[in-house]
Amino acid sequence: MEQTLIILKPDAVKRGLTGEIISRFERAGLKIVAAKMLRPDYDQFYYHYENISKMVSRRGQDAFDVTLAMMQEGPVMAFVLQGLGAASLVRKMVGDTEPQKALPGTIRGDFAHMGFAHANAHGIGVPNVIHASGDADEAKEEIKHWFSEDELFDYETAAETYTQATNRGKNKKK
Repeated sequence: MEQTLIILKPDAVKRGLTGEIISRFERAGLKIVAAKMLRPDYDQFYYHYENISKMVSRRGQDAFDVTLAMMQEGPVMAFVLQGLGAASLVRKMVGDTEPQKALPGTIRGDFAHMGFAHANAHGIGVPNVIHASGDADEAKEEIKHWFSEDELFDYETAAETYTQATNRGKNKKK
C-alpha cells in the first residue's frame, strides 16, 4: 500500500478545518497510519520545503521566505495516509496549489481562494490550507522527515476486513 504525507497548515488549524479535512480522506477510503500536532521550527520547514521540495528553484526565494514565515504562524497537524494510489488520489482531492485555480469540491477549492498574484503583490504567503506530497517518491522522503518508524502504525480497518482480496472467502461455510 502506498503512503503519502499531509500537513494541515496553520490557517487550517486556526480555522478549525482539521476534522472536516481528515474526514474527507477517511470517507475516500484512505487510512491514517500516523498523526501529530506540532509547531515545527524554521530548520524543519527549511529541510521540507527546500531540501525535499526544491521550492526556491521552483517558485523563487521570496515565495520560499513568505511560505516559511506563514508556516510558523501557529501549529500544524501532520499525518500519513495509506491506500491504493494514495499520493495521486490525495493530490486530486486537495486541488491546485494555487487556491484561485482549485476546482470546487477539492479541499483548496472549498476552503481557500487567494491567487499567487495577490499574495506576491502584498508580500504574503498563500493560505492554501494544506500540503500534500507531490508524488509517491516525494512522500517517502517527506514521511521520513516528519515521522520516525515507531510513529507509523500498521492495523486493519473495518473496511479492509471486508474488502481485501486476501479476506474474501474466509467466512464461507463448507
